[in-house]
Formats: sequence, C-alpha cells, structure tokens
Amino acid sequence: MKNILTFISGLIFGLGLIISGMTNPAKVIGFLDIFGSWDPSLIFVMLGAIPVAYFGFRYIETKQVTVFNDPIHLPGKTHINKELVIGSLLFGVGWALAGFCPGPAIVALGFGNYQVLIFVIAMLMGMLLHDQSYKKFFTSKAN
Repeated sequence: MKNILTFISGLIFGLGLIISGMTNPAKVIGFLDIFGSWDPSLIFVMLGAIPVAYFGFRYIETKQVTVFNDPIHLPGKTHINKELVIGSLLFGVGWALAGFCPGPAIVALGFGNYQVLIFVIAMLMGMLLHDQSYKKFFTSKAN
C-alpha cells in the first residue's frame, strides 16, 4: 500500500509539473527573465503551491509521523550559513541557465529529449562531485 500511495503522489506531482509548464525550460526561463520578455504565468503555480505547502507542513509538524506511522525528520529552520547561501545561488543560476530544477527535469526525462538527459547526468555528476569534495574538505578540517 505504501508503494502504491507513493506512486500516486509522484504521479500527481509530475502531472502538476507538466500541466503548469514547469517541465518546459522556455517557459521557466521566460519567467526568470524579468528584464526581458517576462512571462509571469508561473507565479500562479507558486501562489497555489505556497498554501498547500504551508498547511501541509503545519499538519505534519503536529503529527510527527506519516500516514504509515513512519517518523518524520524535518530539517532545522534557523541554520542559514555560508554553504546554504552559496548552494542557493548555484541552484538559482543553474535553474536560470538551463530552465530546469531537479523535479521537473526528472519528469521531463519521460519526453525523451536528449538535452534533459544531459542536464540530469550533469546534475547527478555535480551532486557526486559535491558530496566527495565536501566530505574531503570537512573531514580534513576536523583533523
């Protein structure tokens, strides 16, 4: 049952990304191009997502468990540090250049576009490179 519910949730999320245009890099880049030919339509997607996320998080914070009674581990809310700021900037620049962020890119793989495949491979390589360099840097600093 857990796998079925997870699949249905992912399917609804993916369909929402497709319907909203988040899997279309031209639409995303148009939204981010505020000084050019700006396309504000994705604001409605975000305005719809904010209350869902807000009330969803409020609900799970009170429950502390999933519907299957698995514990929920939420990250801390107040830890803004240099790594978070740099990572956020890199994410934003990558999103603006490619027109994809991880979720929509994975959904867009289903369209069979080789450019999306290149993006996802580069994203995974970047994650791997970050994990390896981050571990080496912070492990060597601790010693």
